Amino acid sequence: MAATRRPIALAAAVATAAALGATFAIPAFAADGARAETTADAPAAAGAPAPSVFKLESGTLDWGLFSGWRDMIGKMGTATLADGVTQNADGTYKFPLDKGEYDLGNHGVTSSFKGSVHYEAHGGILDIKLSDVKVVTVGKTGKITVDVTTKSPGKEPVVSDDLAMVTLDLSGVEPTNGAEGMKFADIPTAFTKEGGAVFARYTEGMPADPATLAVKPAKPPVEPPPPVDPPVDPPVKPPVKPPVKPPVKPPVEQDPTGTAKPTSGPVVDGTLDWGLKKSFRSYVVGPIAQGKVETSDGATANADGYRFTKATGHLDAEKNSLDAQFQGKVRFLGHETAGDYKLDLSLSNLKIDIQGTTGKLFADLSSKDMATGKVDTFTGLPFADLKVPAGALAAKEGIVTLKDIPATLTEEGAEAFIGQYDKGDELDALNAAVSLDEDATLPPGGSTGGSSGGSTGGSGSTGGSGSTGGSTTGGSTTGGGTVGGSTTGGSTTGGSVGGSGSLAATGSDVPTGALIGASGLVVAAGAGLVIAARRRRGATA
Repeated sequence: MAATRRPIALAAAVATAAALGATFAIPAFAADGARAETTADAPAAAGAPAPSVFKLESGTLDWGLFSGWRDMIGKMGTATLADGVTQNADGTYKFPLDKGEYDLGNHGVTSSFKGSVHYEAHGGILDIKLSDVKVVTVGKTGKITVDVTTKSPGKEPVVSDDLAMVTLDLSGVEPTNGAEGMKFADIPTAFTKEGGAVFARYTEGMPADPATLAVKPAKPPVEPPPPVDPPVDPPVKPPVKPPVKPPVKPPVEQDPTGTAKPTSGPVVDGTLDWGLKKSFRSYVVGPIAQGKVETSDGATANADGYRFTKATGHLDAEKNSLDAQFQGKVRFLGHETAGDYKLDLSLSNLKIDIQGTTGKLFADLSSKDMATGKVDTFTGLPFADLKVPAGALAAKEGIVTLKDIPATLTEEGAEAFIGQYDKGDELDALNAAVSLDEDATLPPGGSTGGSSGGSTGGSGSTGGSGSTGGSTTGGSTTGGGTVGGSTTGGSTTGGSVGGSGSLAATGSDVPTGALIGASGLVVAAGAGLVIAARRRRGATA
């Protein structure tokens, strides 16, 4: 596609531009919008002002779109790079410059880059190609535009030219000069509404990968001065080089306790302890759903719910940010009929992304509609909002520990989570520990061999004790908890009614719609739970 003619201003100081002699270039515009004719490759006539527009000689754009998206594609599909784009060690992409200009008058840069990235997954159902990448900036803001080609099975490809994928925030970015020209490192980016819609589940304003732009302007031609006879100078003695002193390592910063603070770096290991929602776990394995919980791929059940393991990611102490992804899958099954479960919900590939005192929990999620049986799948879904205390990302002895981090359901999570909870509903608190040091020791924990449904016997009862022997290895319970009563040697089929058969035994915020669907009652949601409980007690009696 042809390069965009709108000014793309990558903010640079006038002094810096002057020091370079010639800087990056974007089209200069006359008052009527026509482009000025004076450029670096068409010098002005004698006596005319020096040219203000210079072409770019070389440059690169390092940008990975979004790490969560790349992780998903790496597990479920392929990313094909073509036409000169390459992949960096951190998984991001390097796009080589195609062409661009810099306008010294308004310090604007426009640049287009070679290369394309083609994503394919789910047997061709997902087919997205990004190409003709451009960087467009104005002052301290800007955007990255791309040509997007999407294909669906049996349909013609749909092409969106110059779609604004992400916005750029240059307000805190200072350029540096070097052999590769002027470099703007780690420019914060965020999805636009149109950009997020390409991937169906990213929202406007959601942070994407930072971008690094390096561009080098071509110097204007300079006529050499007329030759003159060089003066005869006395021989010059070569300067005496001073001895080279070895570099002095800066002292290691220490905290008040005298322990050295680890630097920013990659996450080499870690665990995440989270139980989703205690009342939901109690409902799944309790006497109504009579279901179970299965853990796999590195996840195990523990006292706080479930433990996810083998974290990878990165901690940036300077920016006070952390992203960490954990392995493991948890699957909730309930309301079994002839081997088929009406309730079937699974979460995997959990990831926390923290920026300062706020964050999000992302997950791959599969959810079955209890009424229709339709299964919806989501990748990298922003499931929960996190509230993080100030200073929580400070590492001690190579470990960052997060304790009792409040989590609330997002709008996207509410829609995917069997449709019975609302945005802002409280979820279980989150506990995590990530290591920056391969020799550091993570906190103990992990599998307890039982389910985490609020009690180890499959009961969320508040009127009595749950069974101590009614769970199966791997974190599943096959039902039979008590409703207000107690058992001591194992779960009872259907439960007992020895105590208070209170409705609170199933949890105060059990998904009402799920109970109604299970009982088969076509009644109002406010009465469905009571009728289901009464019928259950009548059947037991």
